[in-house]
Amino acid sequence: MPGSTDTLLDARDLIISYDTDNGVARAVNGVSFTLRRGETLGLVGETGAGKTTTALAIMGLLPEETGRVEGGSVLFEGEDLLTLPREPMRRKRGQDISMVFQDPMTALNPVMNVGEQIAEALRSHQSISVSAANARAGDMLEMVGIPRGRAVEYPHQFSGGMKQRVVIAIALVCRPKLLIADEPTTALDVTIQAQVLELIARLKTEIDTSMLLITHDLGVVARTCQRVAIMYSGRVIEMGTIEQVFDDPLHPYTHGLFGSIPDITRETRRLTPIDGLMPDPFSLPEGCAFAARCRHALPGCCKPQSEVDLGGGHMAACWRAADIKARRAGGGL
Repeated sequence: MPGSTDTLLDARDLIISYDTDNGVARAVNGVSFTLRRGETLGLVGETGAGKTTTALAIMGLLPEETGRVEGGSVLFEGEDLLTLPREPMRRKRGQDISMVFQDPMTALNPVMNVGEQIAEALRSHQSISVSAANARAGDMLEMVGIPRGRAVEYPHQFSGGMKQRVVIAIALVCRPKLLIADEPTTALDVTIQAQVLELIARLKTEIDTSMLLITHDLGVVARTCQRVAIMYSGRVIEMGTIEQVFDDPLHPYTHGLFGSIPDITRETRRLTPIDGLMPDPFSLPEGCAFAARCRHALPGCCKPQSEVDLGGGHMAACWRAADIKARRAGGGL
């Protein structure tokens, strides 16, 4: 629960926009969620939903020239990260909060060997000798499944999957309290993706850290996370445990997502895609951003909607969520 001692991260009503040549793009529009200590929360949504922008705001890495936080807070252990000056935030980033980015090919410095890059991350945040840092770098390489003898090699000498393992080693070398993994397997071959996800899950447990996993893959979330937050057009529109959201999705958009995924347990001739597109971030509607695509929409959906508490931590930002739940329980949906 927000504000409890078990809560590590608490994002509240986060609003972020970007200044562009075409005007102001509203990328995040009131995102709220909590992450408990030791938990893995999946942040799910299609491209443009605002997932990565939310992560960059948490890390204090929004582009200074164009990105702007217009409202809300991001409490980490009760401290608002959005109000921290540059230097305290720099110390916290890497030490207490780390991030694994989408593309390992661009996340590593091509002119430094991988051992130096891991050791540099450690020495930037801890008082430790060069020799001790290098030894820890070798330990981290072995922890992610790479022989410590390869510490003297450069990024171009590693495959994509191995590069991502190095990036994970850099992110975890300081044993952070929070790991943000932003689509960590997107740039990898399918055969390597499962190995990397299994590695992240194992190291998360060994290091005793919490994780915010950003993805568009519901299968990955089902295997990895305890809770899930579904994002649409810059807002969390449904959140709950894996069982609640996967077994009983109550926002029409979430229900549509599952309807567009193949189910090997049923014989289906065609999938049921969601008609239409996400609204233009330069001109968002006042009410529900999904209303124009929703078969349950009512005239009242054109007004701003609040989150509906469905019990047990299950939430949906839909006026009709409680009605849909009741009708489904009665066999009407």
